[in-house]
Amino acid sequence: MPNKPETEEAAQWYRFAALLPRAQGQDFTDCWKIGEQEAGLDLLVAGLLTNRIAISESTRAEIAVVSEVWGVWTALEPGIQRCVGNDRDDTPLRLIQHVETVPLDGNTIGAGAALAGLFVVPWITCDLCGHTLGRVYDREPWGGLSPLARGYVLFFPGQNTATIPFGFQSAWSALNAVRLSCKPANDT
Repeated sequence: MPNKPETEEAAQWYRFAALLPRAQGQDFTDCWKIGEQEAGLDLLVAGLLTNRIAISESTRAEIAVVSEVWGVWTALEPGIQRCVGNDRDDTPLRLIQHVETVPLDGNTIGAGAALAGLFVVPWITCDLCGHTLGRVYDREPWGGLSPLARGYVLFFPGQNTATIPFGFQSAWSALNAVRLSCKPANDT
């Protein structure tokens, strides 16, 4: 592995690779190098499950975001949810189980016209402050939600208060907003 990855994305992939046994980690980074990110993510989740490697909730959320970015979240979600948790985890982030989610009418979230006619599926929450990151979807003509998220929104469930919408290419920015939502002003 290189000493200093050339991009932030490369650094993330090498950090995930370090979770796996050496040979599996190399296979994972090889997938990234040849442009097979989707296959690499499948290898990552399979390796975590097979080797019963404990991960933090923060890492689980990061893997979820990378999976979302590469369009494989829906396929990998069950495996990501089954990954062993880290008992020493002190992060308040928590990936919300798909079975716990009910799409919310975007009009009830509080982002004004930005979410009108759209639906929000709660995705990642901060157990400390209650901020929740939701994935924003269109309703398809046949009644189901669109297969890919249209964007993201940071909100307080059950409160029609100020929200922060994010575009469809802003999954990392949205996750960082959840992380920063609890920090006191003097803790920056």
